[in-house]
Amino acid sequence: MTNRVPRLPRRDAMMDPDRLVTFGDAVIAIAITLLALDITVPEGLADGEVGAALRDALPKFGAYLLSFVVIGALWLGQHALFRQIAALDNWLLRLYLALLAVVAALPFPTRLISEYGSTAVATSVYAATIVLAIGLLTAMSARLWASPTLAKPTVPPTQIRQSVLRGLLTVLVFATSIPVSLASPTAAKYWWLLTVPARLLFRETRTPEQERLTAAAE
Repeated sequence: MTNRVPRLPRRDAMMDPDRLVTFGDAVIAIAITLLALDITVPEGLADGEVGAALRDALPKFGAYLLSFVVIGALWLGQHALFRQIAALDNWLLRLYLALLAVVAALPFPTRLISEYGSTAVATSVYAATIVLAIGLLTAMSARLWASPTLAKPTVPPTQIRQSVLRGLLTVLVFATSIPVSLASPTAAKYWWLLTVPARLLFRETRTPEQERLTAAAE
């Protein structure tokens, strides 16, 4: 019997993970900038009309803050993920580019929910966009879990598994908010707050030994 050497996953040797995440940072920065550009008030208002215009702009402020938190969480999530990645393969590369495409398009559902936030359609579209974004980030963690050779040797499989489970719970919260929005768009938005306890269930913990190994590797 001949011993078969396990074949390693195909890697994209031309793409460095650090350069890719730098590109992602730029895309995220542009997306956040576009969110802020949507906050406007009409020009040429009389003094007595400014207050009413600011009140009318409050939904835009709320939608901006909501999407800023979402994009910020995705930004932190991508950096946490890339700290675990030693090498990229085609699957990780494609999933990440798809994630950046969703993030770049996020200003559209943000504008939709700021103007039509009381409707089930706008709320559902926004929730579906978040499901897609977090789902792609979670799929990257799942790929890393399924292909341990892509992960840094200092990263234990249990840590990657926690990232996958945390992402799946977050996806579940936003996905289940879509049918909730059919009954009450306002209730669906409060439903999103369940992501806080859901993520705390699988909070990432690092032992002193893991910290020592990570510091030695860096």
